[in-house]
Amino acid sequence: MTLIDRLETEVKDAMLARESERRDALRLILSSLRSSEKDLQRPLTEDEELQVLQRERKKRHEAADAFRDAGREEQAAKEEAELAVLEEFMPEPISEDELDRIVDDAIAENKATSMRDMGRVMADVMPQIAGRADGSAVSQLVREKLA
Repeated sequence: MTLIDRLETEVKDAMLARESERRDALRLILSSLRSSEKDLQRPLTEDEELQVLQRERKKRHEAADAFRDAGREEQAAKEEAELAVLEEFMPEPISEDELDRIVDDAIAENKATSMRDMGRVMADVMPQIAGRADGSAVSQLVREKLA
């Protein structure tokens, strides 16, 4: 079952349960996935679906922060509610210990010794953690270990 099929089922379930906020959040996610499919003119791969979900997650985080900074708590709460629904479809987050191990392995494998090697290390790490950790947090960790 593809993610789009799963989301369509979830939308129907939310409609039957009269959960309008969940239904609306699911429809937004579904719309983003379908839009990406239309742009590519083919079904999305799992990696592409994950990229769309990550992009939507980032949008929700940024929007919630912007609303909160503007003193609009109600809209910020709505964005965070959508984010909570979106998180249900994201892969399980990676633990700090596992992330440390992956970064250490990548540094050893690439024989990285300075910040000049950061690109190679990141190129090795990112595919392993796809969607399970924030890229900027991983980048910061790699920087700390190479400094």
